[in-house]
Amino acid sequence: METSDSILTSVKKQLGIEAEYDHFDANIIMHINSVFSILKQMGVGPSSGFSIKGDTETWDSFIGEDFESFAMVESYMYLKVRLLFDPPISSAAIEAMNRQISELEWRLFVEADPAL
Repeated sequence: METSDSILTSVKKQLGIEAEYDHFDANIIMHINSVFSILKQMGVGPSSGFSIKGDTETWDSFIGEDFESFAMVESYMYLKVRLLFDPPISSAAIEAMNRQISELEWRLFVEADPAL
């Protein structure tokens, strides 16, 4: 991930959607913003919260100078949005994604509050 990459465009790319195809943008943006709310509650990102409105917001505007510490945010965002937007048919795949999400949540929480 480049910190200058658009959040929306990078999530769409991970979902297998071309950047130019904007039919699902409103749905994807809604899910991305839901995940940003979860991240705020975990102490990750700006204390005032964060949301996107389109493809102009970048990872740098969310993570800032803590990129090295919070590089896993992009993976977390993809997994959460994928489960909300386009969940796998297989229950085993869903369970595997949920395990990855749980681990990333724990690691992000610890990184956000290393006193734990």
